[in-house]
Amino acid sequence: MLKLFYITNNPKIALLAQNAGVDRIFIDMEYIGKDKRQGGLDTVKNHHTVDDVKNVRRVLDKSKLLVRVNPIHENSQNEIDEVVSAGADYIMLPMWKTPGEVKRFLDIVNGRAKTMLLLETDEARLCLDDVLEFDGIDEVHIGLNDLSLSQKKKFLFQLVTDGTVDEIAKKLNEKNIPFGFGGVGKVGSNNLLPAKNILAEHYRLGSSMVILSRSFCDLRYNTDEEQIKKIFNNGIKELREYENKLAVCDAHFFEINKIETQKYINKIVDR
Repeated sequence: MLKLFYITNNPKIALLAQNAGVDRIFIDMEYIGKDKRQGGLDTVKNHHTVDDVKNVRRVLDKSKLLVRVNPIHENSQNEIDEVVSAGADYIMLPMWKTPGEVKRFLDIVNGRAKTMLLLETDEARLCLDDVLEFDGIDEVHIGLNDLSLSQKKKFLFQLVTDGTVDEIAKKLNEKNIPFGFGGVGKVGSNNLLPAKNILAEHYRLGSSMVILSRSFCDLRYNTDEEQIKKIFNNGIKELREYENKLAVCDAHFFEINKIETQKYINKIVDR
């Protein structure tokens, strides 16, 4: 089964998500450079804090705590030290472009938490072979949004069917490094690109993790805790049921799904 992530700094929501079966609660402390990169786009821009890490840590007893820090900068040592002390199980490094930045991150973490590299620049893609020679990389997540911006694509999921994610996935699978990519909404929701197609692509590529997107449970429009609980419980149940079906599908099914997914993506790009 895919490891499911959900981004929130609200301890009550984190607890509801955990109890529904979310594997990791995701605290997002990254803010350096994000507004400049994603200005004008309808993307989630969080600015969570170390206090958020501490507060969410207190309520978790099953889900792991994943924290995205800032890109390597002059205060990275202190920032990562504080996140480790606050109880992060996994620490994610965003927006790296060189092997040197990755090495610096791994040296600072120094085994005190699991490490996850967020591959979201074309520079990172091009130097991935060198980066994968380092010890201490536990997981990689492919950030479709910024990577698509880096490649000047019109739609982030173009990377899933144009060979970009296939290329990266092949290298990670060869190194036995668990990876995931992008986000996914609710199975059966009326999206232009159905969640079922995205989930099938995860299975085709050998992915082992995915972020539950904002559309899965949009807290801008759902504020009642009982309603949020219902959304998580039902949504994850449906997702897991579909995964059980994917687990027994053959290669032909996944090739047909890839072609179908390409058609959906082409329609979105044409719009």
